Amino acid sequence: MAEISEKYNTKCPGVKRLMREALELADATEDYCARPLEDNLFEWHFTVQGPKGTDFEGGIYHGRILLPKEYPMHPPHIILLTPNGRFEVHKKICLSISGHHPETWQPSWSIRTALLALIAFMPTPAEGTIGSLDYTPAERKILAKKSKSWVCPQCGEISALLSSAASKPPTEEEQSVLDQIALKGEEEQAVKPPEEPVQEVQTQVSESIESSGTSFLDQLTEIIVALLVGLVAVFIYRRWNAYYNTTETEL
Repeated sequence: MAEISEKYNTKCPGVKRLMREALELADATEDYCARPLEDNLFEWHFTVQGPKGTDFEGGIYHGRILLPKEYPMHPPHIILLTPNGRFEVHKKICLSISGHHPETWQPSWSIRTALLALIAFMPTPAEGTIGSLDYTPAERKILAKKSKSWVCPQCGEISALLSSAASKPPTEEEQSVLDQIALKGEEEQAVKPPEEPVQEVQTQVSESIESSGTSFLDQLTEIIVALLVGLVAVFIYRRWNAYYNTTETEL
């Protein structure tokens, strides 16, 4: 922090805010830890524990937080580095607390708020948002086990970055954000179409195709029959005409 103090203007509101947050997050907890790079106050590395009772339980996930010069008036960008099956790695992810949605960001929120929100977002449906993935539960559990041995080139083994200390309970504002995330996840799960109706639709489509195929064959059969009747009629006419002409000649 001493090098950062010498490098940046400590009277700048954004710098003062980040230095204060760095002191508040100096001690790692069992759920998260975050700190700025030694030479860049506006880039942080963080580590979070996978939420319990989910496919990510037991996993340890590492990433970067890129803060704009206008922080905290503008939101940070969040990038995951550890493969996890929920977010793409090395890509800015789209969340209501990230740079993709400045309209929902609140200046009173902090890096800790963003970390708590990220943990809460992990079990929610991907729904095709930028930087999201929709791996199966089995795949996510495998990645959670592998994550424990993941090593950051700058921070080292991420499994050693968290501690056994309990994190502070969320503030009322932070809890409100977490409740909104949980509610959104429940709503997305509720509107997700069930599998059985999809199968019924597929069955109906198949039946429609079969019905169309049967109708076409029926029409083709009718056409062939009509052609055969026509050919027989022409053949009979020509035979009768030839016989009639021969009879007249003989007479």
